[in-house]
Amino acid sequence: MFARKIAASAVADRAMTGGLPLPQRYWAIAAISLGTLLTIIDGAIANVALPVIARDLRIDGSSSVLIVTVYNLVLVMALLPFSTLGDRIGLKRLYQMGQVTFTVATALCFVAHSLPALLAIRALQALGGAAALSVMSALIRITYPSEQLGRGVGINTILVAVANALAPTAGGAILEVAPWPWIFAAGVPFALLSLALGWIGLPDVPSSNLDHRYDTMGAAFCILTFALIFGGMETAVHGGPIIVSAGILCAGLGLANLLIRHELKEERPIMPIDLLRDPLLATSTAAAFACFIAMMVLFLSLPFRLENHYRLSASAVGLMVAAWPMTTMIVGPVVGIASDRLPAGALGAAGMAVATIALLLLADLPEHICYVDIAWRMSLCGCGFSVFMVPNTRVIIGSAPLHRSAAAGGLLSTTRLAGQTLAASIVATLLALGLGEGPAPVLVACLLGVVAGILSIARIGHMRRR
Repeated sequence: MFARKIAASAVADRAMTGGLPLPQRYWAIAAISLGTLLTIIDGAIANVALPVIARDLRIDGSSSVLIVTVYNLVLVMALLPFSTLGDRIGLKRLYQMGQVTFTVATALCFVAHSLPALLAIRALQALGGAAALSVMSALIRITYPSEQLGRGVGINTILVAVANALAPTAGGAILEVAPWPWIFAAGVPFALLSLALGWIGLPDVPSSNLDHRYDTMGAAFCILTFALIFGGMETAVHGGPIIVSAGILCAGLGLANLLIRHELKEERPIMPIDLLRDPLLATSTAAAFACFIAMMVLFLSLPFRLENHYRLSASAVGLMVAAWPMTTMIVGPVVGIASDRLPAGALGAAGMAVATIALLLLADLPEHICYVDIAWRMSLCGCGFSVFMVPNTRVIIGSAPLHRSAAAGGLLSTTRLAGQTLAASIVATLLALGLGEGPAPVLVACLLGVVAGILSIARIGHMRRR
């Protein structure tokens, strides 16, 4: 026991100074990068295929959004409990277990020929993804030297954005040559490579939480709270009785109150209330939440608008959306380096100003469009969101104490997935109201971008006081 504590302390000390030694650092970076691509692509690749899946399974468009919603819901339910579990069983062990679970679940997608079966398999995929994502930020912080943390965060943030944006392109290409079940197999090569490289490069970090009991009650409260809140919202969106939906939502809010009260008494809470007491971290998390909702509203609604209103093919939509990741790959590394030197608040506000302008331009599309009409607008969006997300993520991860890195990473991932799940409910509601194929979703995203920009400006004062 004592030896394991000494080893954990040594790894932590190395993380605070020089990160992992070379070439192990490169193997670890490759493993984490592939794991990021795997989880994000499989979560987002279904977006462009939703109209096809809806027709094949003979369900309406709003019901098909459940394929995305269930995946994100299970992820958001499991991330925080898993992040604390990683402190107990080891970051590398939990990460690799998640990759194996995800790969096995992906293979089962080929036997899913109904919506309930597909939703069950997507839930199992999400459990594997949650195990990996919950410790990813902690592994990044250990891997990179402290003076290069912004660069490391920038690379990972870029991968998340690129994967979210490239997924429709990959999905559209696959749908041109194969049935829709094949889109869920796109992540298998990433999983196998990540497992192999992770075995070589990821650090064996012993538990730093051996003297603290696992907060089982907090984990149960956390899972049930997210399940009831988002379950109530989805019940309302998909035509359930309003009384039932309101009852489920109220039960979730009541449990959220109990969760907060319980976690305030815990030294290592599942819900990182201790971290959210920091105004800088809390403001950055709120800004990230608004930004994630805006991004997902755009990515979910755009295929419906372009395919159904403008009569474009899935592959054509994918090519148009690809302008976003291409821009991010250029802008992201530069912003990652700049975020180690320039104020995050100013960078974030400038980025959201650009993104808001781009969203307004996307809302005002001409009646007849071509590739260039969408591509340059998506490129401008990619630039703005990258300039915002990279420094914002660096603040969230870098502001937490080292021994709470996994909790900070779990908080960030939970914020992202909660935002995406809420965005899916917003899009499903707009589709059910007949507004989902017009400019309304983009205008909603634009409003959220303004909120994120205001919060980024407010963060400048918190950083000065710190």
